[in-house]
Amino acid sequence: MSDMSDGDAFLDPDASREYLRSWKDRVDQQAANTQAMSDRIGQLRVSAEDGNRLAEVTIDASGLLVELKLTDRIHQFAPEVVSRAVMAALRDARVKAAAQSREIAVETMGPDSLSARTIADRMQQLLEPPEPEPGPPGETTPGIGRH
Repeated sequence: MSDMSDGDAFLDPDASREYLRSWKDRVDQQAANTQAMSDRIGQLRVSAEDGNRLAEVTIDASGLLVELKLTDRIHQFAPEVVSRAVMAALRDARVKAAAQSREIAVETMGPDSLSARTIADRMQQLLEPPEPEPGPPGETTPGIGRH
């Protein structure tokens, strides 16, 4: 009978089995997509260098530093300049990692997936630092070239 109401269809054993089979297939697909996303994010490595090419960092998906490369140019600058270069590269890498995590979540879970958006938002919160508070007027940060 094609004129069954939703309640009648649910009481029909064949319709109920088909509904449960369909539901299980969706759950299985969601689990497979989630595992694929987890695997890809787990393998994520992102590198970035500072604008003056003093330092290059590589981080993992959680933002932990896994590699740091310093160029010979660091010997020409004060330690605080080198430190700022490393931190700038780390910030850039974390922003890139958040963006790549979002791409992975959308690719594996689908652009309309609430799970993908939630995971992507969480990764962004984890990886991207909040905007820094502006300093007092007239305050400057010593730049490159200071020895």
